[in-house]
Amino acid sequence: RYSMTMGSQLTVFLSVATIRFVYEGTHCALMSQENARAFHAKPLADVDPKCLLYVQQREFAATTPADNYVSVIGSDDATTCHLVVLRHTGSGAVCLAHCDGSSTWSEVPLIVKAVTSLSNFSKEGRLELHLVGGFNDESKTSHKLSLSLLAAFHKQKEDIHLETCCITEMNDMVADGTHRPVVYGIGVNVKTGDVFPAAFPYKGPAEQLRSARTFTGGQMADIYDSSRGLVKIGPCKWSPNLDIAFWLSQNDDTILKYLSTSPMAEPPHFVQHIKSTIQFLLEHPNSDSLFPGGQPQLYHRTEQGDWERATQP
Repeated sequence: RYSMTMGSQLTVFLSVATIRFVYEGTHCALMSQENARAFHAKPLADVDPKCLLYVQQREFAATTPADNYVSVIGSDDATTCHLVVLRHTGSGAVCLAHCDGSSTWSEVPLIVKAVTSLSNFSKEGRLELHLVGGFNDESKTSHKLSLSLLAAFHKQKEDIHLETCCITEMNDMVADGTHRPVVYGIGVNVKTGDVFPAAFPYKGPAEQLRSARTFTGGQMADIYDSSRGLVKIGPCKWSPNLDIAFWLSQNDDTILKYLSTSPMAEPPHFVQHIKSTIQFLLEHPNSDSLFPGGQPQLYHRTEQGDWERATQP
């Protein structure tokens, strides 16, 4: 477990980018700005969608190297959000989560449990943590999430070793006078544990349904059953809200101003993503119709590598 002093000293740590943690009974300086720069320098990986499990905002997924359906778990489009990877070096079990600060203290135990529950028979090894995301935004949303995540992982009973720390000021760049993240997305190789910068054009399966779940206030959700190789979505719950149609007639600047935590740093497709999510909600005003019998939607990987809707057993 890494140790740190809360309050002003922890704020200073984000500025000087030095994290200290307990390792073999001594305090060791593990992370620095050089570590973050080294991560920035990694090339943006091109991941084959046929081996990818994509994690959207307020979702997490965990698996092991024995998984025959998923080789990479990935997520992107993180501005003030943080991407979290936790891996057990003995079992190889790994979890990736896309955290937005909505309920950090209840989410971190879920992430830890997702990995430890897949590592029950592994006596050797340790838990290693990778944190990427956020930037020096005006509202300090990233900064607050960085502090919450670090504090929440510190409170866990397990020993957790911080391996990558590329967050907030350590993930900030200025372009045309505007602060924005250096790294917006990451992937983790399920077989090797390698964590790398990445972008993912394909964000399925059920991209709009999953976005609608988050847009309507859905909490952090585990989307993958690694024992069966199934993506599971829902059941979700929302009520008809025709008022959201208002946003479809608004210009890009208005949508960015009111529906983003970081209007100047969003990726180019943000507005279209919001509009398509709203359109999906208008076309499906009652969520019950999407989950017959109150059962989740399940997706399995075909022999061709595509995610396909599975029938309920």
